[in-house]
Amino acid sequence: MSLRDLFVFAAVFGSLPFILKKPYLGIYMWSWLGYMNPHRLAWGLAYDFPFAFVVAIVTVMGIAFSSESKRIPWTRENIVLLIMIGWMLVTTIFSLYPDLAWLQLEKVAKIQLMVFLTMMLINTREKLETLVLIIALSLGFYGIKGGIFTIVHGGAYRVQGPFGTFIGGNNEMALALIMTIPLIWYLHLNARKAWLRHGYTAALFLCAIAVVGSQSRGALVGGLAMGTFLWLKTRNKLFTGLIMALAVAAIVSIMPAEWYQRMNTIDTYQTDDSAQGRINAWWTAFNLSKDRPLVGGGFDTFQPGVFKVYAPNPYNVHDVHSIYFEMLGEHGYVGFGLFMLLAWLTWRKGARIIRECGKDPNRKWAADLARMLQVSMIGFASAGAFLGLANFDLYYHLIAIMVMTGVIALKITVPAGTALTNQPLRKPQAFVRRGMDRNKTT
Repeated sequence: MSLRDLFVFAAVFGSLPFILKKPYLGIYMWSWLGYMNPHRLAWGLAYDFPFAFVVAIVTVMGIAFSSESKRIPWTRENIVLLIMIGWMLVTTIFSLYPDLAWLQLEKVAKIQLMVFLTMMLINTREKLETLVLIIALSLGFYGIKGGIFTIVHGGAYRVQGPFGTFIGGNNEMALALIMTIPLIWYLHLNARKAWLRHGYTAALFLCAIAVVGSQSRGALVGGLAMGTFLWLKTRNKLFTGLIMALAVAAIVSIMPAEWYQRMNTIDTYQTDDSAQGRINAWWTAFNLSKDRPLVGGGFDTFQPGVFKVYAPNPYNVHDVHSIYFEMLGEHGYVGFGLFMLLAWLTWRKGARIIRECGKDPNRKWAADLARMLQVSMIGFASAGAFLGLANFDLYYHLIAIMVMTGVIALKITVPAGTALTNQPLRKPQAFVRRGMDRNKTT
């Protein structure tokens, strides 16, 4: 084994005794393994070792034996998520390709199990911010690395993630970074030390360069949407605008002519083979949903046989490349509706957190986090229109973080240490006056 293999084995197995005692540490370790995929940066035994599965098993064991508080706070968002998972089971039972569908359902179920365990175990502000830090740095590692790579090579090569992972392709890597940039911005807003703020600023700049360096056209659209909402949602619009302007100037000076030619095909999609393949797949999903409106075709339904029956061009077999048409084609209108309802409820939860916590100094962190989670959702919704990542674990993990931000922040009515005499007492005073009036009458 290489030194990298030994490091990953030592880090993971060395953490297991601590996870048994404090199972919330398992969420941290699972997130590091799931988003950074450090084992995929090794070359030996660690490369294919099921570290995440081992951590998940030990985390569940820790929950069984630990005396810590363990309760899922049921909200509208996670109830809808649970119903959506149940509907995926139904569509798998009636799927067109059962062998493929059951394999994919198993993967999705493992992801969603850890999402619900996150809502069970990450139940304080400190735990929540640590989880955000781990996710942001795990994916930000590739953004920093990819940004430097793009600058050094003048944008001649694509930025991609580790092979065989959710973020292995250039499109997937770009989407993950688009969703990560708002999380890094949250860390920047709440950093107390100047050197940390400067470090996060540099990370933001390099991640933006890496998104462009992926040469993903869908990411360009998603990045523009995310950047616009980031500027609208942030407290310091002048500083945010300056960072964005510097990033744009760097992109203009770095990227080669080939990149501009590729991006220009967004306007000339009628003659682009890749774009036409995606549109053909979208029509396939739509026609399939008309024929099977409730259950769709099940997971991994976009196979040559389905294109032969439902596609306008049956010979142009292409991945669906859209979270919306993916949900519609695989899980019918019911699954698509639940998917959209979940997004809407999560957005509304964020809006409530911002409204109720934004002016409270003790809870401003929650408003900042909710804003940045909304910006990440915009990035996923816009770039995801051109990517088939409806089951991306990061998206559902961010929903769990939004839910827990609401649970933690919205239950606080009087900040700790605040004197009650500093609060308005109109109702009690009115009650006293009424009592005095009754005494006088008597």
